Amino acid sequence: AKPSVGERIPMIDNTITHALDQVARQLGEARSADEVLDSITLAVRESIDEIDHVGISITHRNGRIETRSRTDDLVLQLDQLQYDLREGPCLDAMSSEHDEDVIRVDHLQDDQRWPRYRPQAVAAGVRSQMGLRLFREDTTVGGLNLYSTTSDEITDQGEALARLFATHAVLALGRVNVEQSLNTALETRTLIGQATGIVMERYDLSADRAFDYLVRVSQSSNIKIRDVAAEMVHGHAGRVESG
Repeated sequence: AKPSVGERIPMIDNTITHALDQVARQLGEARSADEVLDSITLAVRESIDEIDHVGISITHRNGRIETRSRTDDLVLQLDQLQYDLREGPCLDAMSSEHDEDVIRVDHLQDDQRWPRYRPQAVAAGVRSQMGLRLFREDTTVGGLNLYSTTSDEITDQGEALARLFATHAVLALGRVNVEQSLNTALETRTLIGQATGIVMERYDLSADRAFDYLVRVSQSSNIKIRDVAAEMVHGHAGRVESG
């Protein structure tokens, strides 16, 4: 449960403060969002004694969940297991159907809440686990997933630290969303430009008239202009290769 007002939060030593400062600096540097996320997962693993494996998941608009950063392959295995089974502590933490945004599980082998996930996770060596929902303005953007293969319990200090790192992860995921939007816009612009060139060459049209042609095809077929352009470009490339 979250600390109540006036409740003493576990002390955080200078080493942890330094790690948090380093992550905060990296958010402001000209580095890719993925590098920042990787820095966060590594910092969490190095800063919380009982945690051995860390990952960050992101949620897409279509509901798909993806592990965007991980310290090792075991994280990917455990994350994917929860995605496939549609159950597990990390999924519960990310779900808006649950009131708790942090799910902390001590002695996983004795917990009966996830009957399909638990035995496979225990067999993989998981002894305790914690999932934290990452959200911005009440919208879930992902999750911070922590696994221990050496400790049956996660301390209160470990949870407090994980909450601090989760805040940094939310900022980094905001940067991921911006990068994805920019990349998508650039890809769309490039595709439409290529398709316009193909139409200009094929029908001997000006750039404006070729673009108008793409718009009319999009409207009449009720297909997004980006998809129309992609189909035209890919079809043209296929004919060139076969020719």
